[in-house]
Amino acid sequence: MGPTAPAQIVSQHESVVGDIEAFLQQAITDLQPDLEESRRLGRGRPRILPSLCLWAGMLVCVLRGFSNQTALWRLLSHTGLWFYPRFPVTDEAIYKRLAKEGTAPVERLFAHITQVLASRLTPYAIPRLAPFATSVLALDQTTLDKVARTLPHLRPLPDDAAALLPGKLAGLFDIRLQQWRQVRYIENPLQNEKADARDMLQSLDPGALILCDLGYFGFAWFDYLTDAGHYYVSRLRAKTSFQCLHTFYQEGDCFDGLVFLGAYRADRAQYAVRLVRFQVGTTTFSYITNVLDPSLLPIVDIARLYTYRWDIELAFKLIKRELGLHLLWSAKPVVIQQQLWAVLIISQVLQGLRLEIAGRAAVDVYDVSLPLLVQWVPQLAYTGADPVAFFVERGRSAGFIRPSRRTRAQAPTIPPSIIAPIPDGLVLSRAPRYANRNCGPRASKSI
Repeated sequence: MGPTAPAQIVSQHESVVGDIEAFLQQAITDLQPDLEESRRLGRGRPRILPSLCLWAGMLVCVLRGFSNQTALWRLLSHTGLWFYPRFPVTDEAIYKRLAKEGTAPVERLFAHITQVLASRLTPYAIPRLAPFATSVLALDQTTLDKVARTLPHLRPLPDDAAALLPGKLAGLFDIRLQQWRQVRYIENPLQNEKADARDMLQSLDPGALILCDLGYFGFAWFDYLTDAGHYYVSRLRAKTSFQCLHTFYQEGDCFDGLVFLGAYRADRAQYAVRLVRFQVGTTTFSYITNVLDPSLLPIVDIARLYTYRWDIELAFKLIKRELGLHLLWSAKPVVIQQQLWAVLIISQVLQGLRLEIAGRAAVDVYDVSLPLLVQWVPQLAYTGADPVAFFVERGRSAGFIRPSRRTRAQAPTIPPSIIAPIPDGLVLSRAPRYANRNCGPRASKSI
């Protein structure tokens, strides 16, 4: 076991990440007994390198932009990590330890850091965003970039072989806190999005509002969300048939009303949904939701909410591009998943840091440049500066805080007084019938 961190090192910063590496030291030290569960017991030579240092080193390598396992070995054996001594281990020993340790220790670390950040970021959560919902979450998937053909069985494969794709990443992203709520590794890169969508929501309390793109569009999926007590906002897929039940408001190209999705017996949804449609310039926007009350969720709020679905795309971009996940350290599945966890942990911390900076500077979170944050936070931390204070005090003059180019939602505002109420006795449910479309094999496991 390595020495315990001095109290003054791990407690001197009160912000989410006064010094990002000090925050990681604190979180890792808190979990020191758990991280060492896999230590060698019984006969044999004791391990030279504690698991605590192995995983801390991997996180620091991601934070500092290193791109391979050799950098992790050099950090631990030559340059040294934090207050720990240099460990006399070979690069091959590091490779073997990563292969044997699995993902359980770093998974526990991810859960712990996520919990700590959630409590500390609550005061800075994005306000006035669907206040009736318990949470606002974006659901989506991304395919991981190809692995290098370093293993013998991969070398003969052509560049476009599916076997070179290490899998997909499915995630639930908390819009209010700008944090990953849940992430799942999917081994089959060709699997349909809807195959594991329901499992992703199992841990949610009722009342969550789910934002998802057309890859999840399906009558059975929408009915499931309603039965589970969740809200949703989705675009309407082109050429989807529907039966109009009630019109709240209609004028020109603007429509707000209740419909049954599926006008034919072969494929139809159980529950009525609200369809809103409006035109901005030459573009027509059509959304559906199971929030049936226009006063609870006006058209302008629906349009604004759906723009937040792009947040999960930006979160995927952060982990794949800014934090180097497109440069996979290995072609071995276990090491790929370890790197995924490490990148996700650093992503949580950086996203939290950005949200706190925005809150303290009284600006929109999107006005804080995330690429510049990734670039400058490690440099500031190395000099002992507080990144939060630096960005808040000098962010505008240095260009770290600048007006965001994010697309602003445009939609009509309908006065409540002209909305026609739902007539008494209107039937909003019917017997469903789902066309059994193949969503692909289920081949995933949690990470």
